[in-house]
Amino acid sequence: MALTFPNLSRSYDATGKRIRFLGHDGMVQISFSVEIDAISKKTAEPANAEIDYLAAFDAVRGLVHDMARNAYSRGRKNMYALTSADFK
Repeated sequence: MALTFPNLSRSYDATGKRIRFLGHDGMVQISFSVEIDAISKKTAEPANAEIDYLAAFDAVRGLVHDMARNAYSRGRKNMYALTSADFK
């Protein structure tokens, strides 16, 4: 099966400075996180609070999902942490 993102929920992890979200490959759930720095560089508006970070994620959700699919295709794991390097 292909990796999909049917659940649009996401959450901000202040300790890790990342946004967490979930993907699914059939019935298997995969956890993803993306560093705040990676997504805030892709948006026009500066982000400096939780609501801004979540809005920045929403603005580039398609790109984030593409990078998540790319990471998942390189090796299937249960958890992935996307960084700025994944967005080059």
